[in-house]
Amino acid sequence: MPLLRLLIVDDHAVVRRGIRALLESQSGWEVAAEATTGREAVELAKRLHPDVVVMDLSLPELNGLDATRQILSEAPRTEVLVLTMHHSEQLARNVLQAGARGYVLKSDADECLITAVERLRRHQPFLSARIAGFVLDDYLRRSGESSEANNAGVTGREREIIQLLAEGNSNKEAAATLGVSVKTVEAHRANIMRKLRFRSFSDMVRYAIRNKIVQE
Repeated sequence: MPLLRLLIVDDHAVVRRGIRALLESQSGWEVAAEATTGREAVELAKRLHPDVVVMDLSLPELNGLDATRQILSEAPRTEVLVLTMHHSEQLARNVLQAGARGYVLKSDADECLITAVERLRRHQPFLSARIAGFVLDDYLRRSGESSEANNAGVTGREREIIQLLAEGNSNKEAAATLGVSVKTVEAHRANIMRKLRFRSFSDMVRYAIRNKIVQE
């Protein structure tokens, strides 16, 4: 597997050292650079095009959300993983809307960070358990919209795929559960995104909750 290049963004040196040590303990993972401000992070991402950026939200000069938007605009193949101590339903929504596909609390880093980076490396989303709970609660409160499942013509197998992905499974894990190939899951996922006009993973989570595909 090719070298995984990472960029760490946090304005606290001790935090950066801890994250770096954890990430570089993985074979084939390299921290290409560290940034202490959001603006510095954008410049480094534009120049280095890292595979994954591990991004704090509370940053000087340019906050993590705006830095995320700018990085993804300049380096669209780069994935952004938000690693922060802050959490709320509104913040989770803002993070996903900014384009980050990973959100892990610093208190969960020892347990989740390596898995989260590995998921993003494969361009798959990852939310740590508490953040996933916020996302689901948020969408449950917005679930007054009418059901779309029948009108959209979603098949039973597509509903299975939606549930597995919305619950946080990777394409590979969903394929293993269903006993099909990863390519089959990827094809179903592409069809679902096109058929239901999903623009992001959060759209799929909201759809799954609204249509009772994912249990409360």
